[in-house]
Amino acid sequence: MTEIVRATDHKQTEGAAAAPSALLQWSDRLNGWSEKLLFGLMVAMIFFTTIQVAFRVFFTAFSWTEEITCFLLVYASLVGTAVAFKRGSHIAVTFLAQRLPGAGQKFLAVGVHLLGIAFFAVMVIYGALLMGTESQQLSPGMQVPMAWVYVAFPAVGAVIILHLLAGIRQTLGKG
Repeated sequence: MTEIVRATDHKQTEGAAAAPSALLQWSDRLNGWSEKLLFGLMVAMIFFTTIQVAFRVFFTAFSWTEEITCFLLVYASLVGTAVAFKRGSHIAVTFLAQRLPGAGQKFLAVGVHLLGIAFFAVMVIYGALLMGTESQQLSPGMQVPMAWVYVAFPAVGAVIILHLLAGIRQTLGKG
């Protein structure tokens, strides 16, 4: 199904399929990896939650399974955000854009993408700063550096910026 979605995402130019740009290819490739990672994160969450419940009922509960499930939820939420941005599935208010002429819609779409890039650039910068300042802090249950949790913010922010740049290029009709 992913291949079908990707195939319909690429615009066609003058009746012939335009070769996608390297930026769009990277965006597609990262999205494919993100979708697989998201699936793995969800499976891992189900696995660790099941273990937690089973051991809580029949044995002594593990102290770390609840914490790892919370961290996996954070990762899955962020990776899911990247996948949603690539697919255009994020929330959007379209009543104004639909009333604009074609050039106005393109202008507005590029502006929205640029605002998204600014927002996620802040996320990348402050996520990296947070990683640095909290790198000595250990998680209470698993005793791993919190930098491993916070690394998701700059990493996913950078992936979303790539998706948004590819979206601008695609909106402007350059594949």
